[in-house]
Amino acid sequence: MRTTLWALEGLEHLFFGNGQRVARRNAWTAVLEDRRRARARHEAETVLEAASNRRALLTSRG
Repeated sequence: MRTTLWALEGLEHLFFGNGQRVARRNAWTAVLEDRRRARARHEAETVLEAASNRRALLTSRG
């Protein structure tokens, strides 16, 4: 698998200049960061929803 990756990177080096490779790498970094933020947002929503449900349950027992 690693050898295939190296071969593809070698072909990229031949076909594309450094600028395009850097741009693609930056774009991929942005995608990963967006995924991280989406995961964090989902976790926060889950926690807030659980807290809201618990509060509603405690209030209804009143």
